[in-house]
Amino acid sequence: MTNLTIRQYQQLVDEWIQTIGVRYYSELTNTAVLMEEVGEVARLMARLYGDQSFKKSDEAYDLADEMADVLFVLICLANQTGVDLTAAIERNMAKKTGRDRERHANNPKLQEP
Repeated sequence: MTNLTIRQYQQLVDEWIQTIGVRYYSELTNTAVLMEEVGEVARLMARLYGDQSFKKSDEAYDLADEMADVLFVLICLANQTGVDLTAAIERNMAKKTGRDRERHANNPKLQEP
């Protein structure tokens, strides 16, 4: 499973849900699960890169795995709602490029000290 495209991952997740996961959770449940998974990433980031220290219960977490959990649930929601994430990402990057082409380059807060 190397070099998966976003579209391939959407298909892979759908196949997994249909064969192993039985069915998708409801969109509302998956939205809540997404928030839970994002919270786990935030908790780990606060400990790895922020000022919080690890508790014994935090030490088993793996940042890459937690990020993959976020992506999995987001893909589930995209599949459930008919969103082609590849097309959405392409449109979104075009939007950001047009809107922010000069904005970030001219932002004094982003200039090297």
